[in-house]
Amino acid sequence: MKALCWQGRLDVQMQEVKMPRILNPRDAIVKVTTAAICGSDLHIYDGFIPSMKKGDILGHETMGEVVEIGSEVKKVKVGEKIVIPFDIACGSCYHCKAEEYSACDNSNPNSLMADKLYGHSGAGLFGYSHMYGGYAGGQAEYIRVPYVDTNSLSVPAGIDDEKVIFLSDIFPTGYMAAENCNIKQGDTVAVWGAGPVGQMAIRSAFLLGAERVIAIDHYAGRLEMARAGGAETLDFSAEDELLDELKYLTGGEGPDSCIDAVGMESHGYSFAANVDRVKTAVGLATDRPNALRQALNACRKCGTVSIPGVYAGFLDKIPFGAAFGKGLTLKMGQTHTQKYMQPLLKRILADEIDPSFVITHRLRIEEGTNAYKTFNTDKNHCIKVIFDMH
Repeated sequence: MKALCWQGRLDVQMQEVKMPRILNPRDAIVKVTTAAICGSDLHIYDGFIPSMKKGDILGHETMGEVVEIGSEVKKVKVGEKIVIPFDIACGSCYHCKAEEYSACDNSNPNSLMADKLYGHSGAGLFGYSHMYGGYAGGQAEYIRVPYVDTNSLSVPAGIDDEKVIFLSDIFPTGYMAAENCNIKQGDTVAVWGAGPVGQMAIRSAFLLGAERVIAIDHYAGRLEMARAGGAETLDFSAEDELLDELKYLTGGEGPDSCIDAVGMESHGYSFAANVDRVKTAVGLATDRPNALRQALNACRKCGTVSIPGVYAGFLDKIPFGAAFGKGLTLKMGQTHTQKYMQPLLKRILADEIDPSFVITHRLRIEEGTNAYKTFNTDKNHCIKVIFDMH
């Protein structure tokens, strides 16, 4: 079958690979109908995620038709169309029973690797390095889905893939980021990064009762999309003035909550941001946390900073004294996708939101090599890429 495979930094190629097969009686094999490139895939593409191996199949935003099931699959049927969450959960451990699916104890067969780096391993992830299980991703014609009864959402007949594909990751991720802000009616939320997750966080903040959302980015196309969702916008190119502008817009208080939807590859123009760029380029740092620094400094006293943006390692020059001094609450982590898929599907079916607004490029998987290049270099116009596999 055809699949998009990682070959090394800045190198993704379509290859012919072996078809997946049932390995466990709780598995299913799914014929992919739609897949997408996630912003966090670019962290792999740019070489920031360790333990990748040449030939690994990428992709963790996936949906398709079930074509084969294991002997112990009880809920999912052959012929059903399902959306597949990016995180893999067993459904029966302590964390899964607590709906903390991305902290699953049983789905990462390589958990010792993450234990050494982080102290504990989270759940396995599709297409996201061997530290997270080495699972083949969904930018392929077929995918094996472990624990499919837990890791699937059945899609009603007649609904278009584009409306529900993002239940696999970015819509639940943006929603959980907004939910972590503990938004109260009338709150102001600032969102760093108007990429796909940021766009979903903006709209989710309004769904949860925010009065104002301020989106911060430096790409005109992304800021325009944020304004279409009701947000006010700030261009952080004038970085020295950004915190003053946020104070001005909030009566001197700062936003009630701040969302870092950028993560480890944030850009900036300050001295600290330039140091980040140099240190990561020569291997002296793992992440560039410029957006997080700004969010911690901007947030009002006793506010919340929510961090859906992916971080991988060790952060430098973090103003932790500001977070402590202001009594901030920090909430972060991989999304418990399975918890949110059904409730957010109900919002889609009720016409409260159509997540397909974020799509800018519809391509075939054969165009995947150039799609990664475009997504990585043209962030002004290329906001979300999907692959039509029908």
